[in-house]
Amino acid sequence: MSEERQNEEMFRGLVISLAAATMQHLGKTLSPVTNKIEKNLEAAQATIDMLDMLAAKTKGNLGDPEVKLLKSVLAELKMNYVETMSEKPAEPASEKKPEQAG
Repeated sequence: MSEERQNEEMFRGLVISLAAATMQHLGKTLSPVTNKIEKNLEAAQATIDMLDMLAAKTKGNLGDPEVKLLKSVLAELKMNYVETMSEKPAEPASEKKPEQAG
């Protein structure tokens, strides 16, 4: 494998790894450590900002597939971030109202 091809694969792996971590921070996937859904919106935002910085710093130095990957991943993560921010927090079980019989 050429060095250029190897670098492309490593770049792709980095972007996908950061995207997966962001989805976990958004509570969209289980934490592999606790096997629970956990949200950390500050960490999600920080990782999205890191990917934005990566896109800015590598502008003009990436091939078309890498540019498309980075743009699509950022668009998906930002959409999921906004969606997560607009979700109502779950009510604790003790505060839920019983369903009324109709």
